[in-house]
Amino acid sequence: MTQAVEAVSAVRVVLPGPLRQLARVTGELVVDAAPGEGGRITQRTLLDAVEARYPMLRGTMRDQDTKKRRAYVRFYACQEDLSMQGPDTPVPNEVADGREPFLVVGALAGG
Repeated sequence: MTQAVEAVSAVRVVLPGPLRQLARVTGELVVDAAPGEGGRITQRTLLDAVEARYPMLRGTMRDQDTKKRRAYVRFYACQEDLSMQGPDTPVPNEVADGREPFLVVGALAGG
């Protein structure tokens, strides 16, 4: 009997300075992300991979219990704001195959 093997992709992630400092990394991250239920890498599976590799980031980009995006955190890819898309929305193919990074940006507020 053979088991199905999920294809795992090396995905590039760029974090804002404070999160890079918390994770003790410089530059962009490369994490192995597994596809979600639809067979594609989603925001949820990508962030799960980041938090699994860097557990100190749990709760910084999204709520630990609900997994909803934090209010002052935005997600971008391929010059597109993905922040309002659902967590199970697939990331663009260019991100899933490592050609383009997934950007995590701290939103600014105030005036």
